[in-house]
Amino acid sequence: MNLPNFFDEIKTIAIVGLSNKPERYSYEVGSYLKSQGYKIIPVNPNISETLGEKAYPDLLSIPKEIKIDVVDIFRKSEEVLPHVEQAIDRGDAKTIWMQEGIENSQAETLAKKAGLNVVMNFCLMKAHKNTNSI
Repeated sequence: MNLPNFFDEIKTIAIVGLSNKPERYSYEVGSYLKSQGYKIIPVNPNISETLGEKAYPDLLSIPKEIKIDVVDIFRKSEEVLPHVEQAIDRGDAKTIWMQEGIENSQAETLAKKAGLNVVMNFCLMKAHKNTNSI
């Protein structure tokens, strides 16, 4: 995956586990991505909105007319698989991105079999900042 092209080609990022608490890393990443012009969609069953965006309890609750390019996951490694299955069921996501410290080989295999790109154990915000400094 060519990161400079990747960031030019994506528009909408569903962030699974995005918090409404400014001290959480997911909030910092979501805020940064939004400030860079990406549409972010919070996915968290415990909140109704964050960063000025309506939150959805899961990926399948996001209206189909909203096309997702990337599913960025802030969940424990062992909790990733259901989100990947939902991303596949939706049929519009092109990339599964698991944040730093998150790896799930079963989810990776399933996503790749479905034709999705997979990134594990890497921060989307850091990748974007590194790409922009090239």
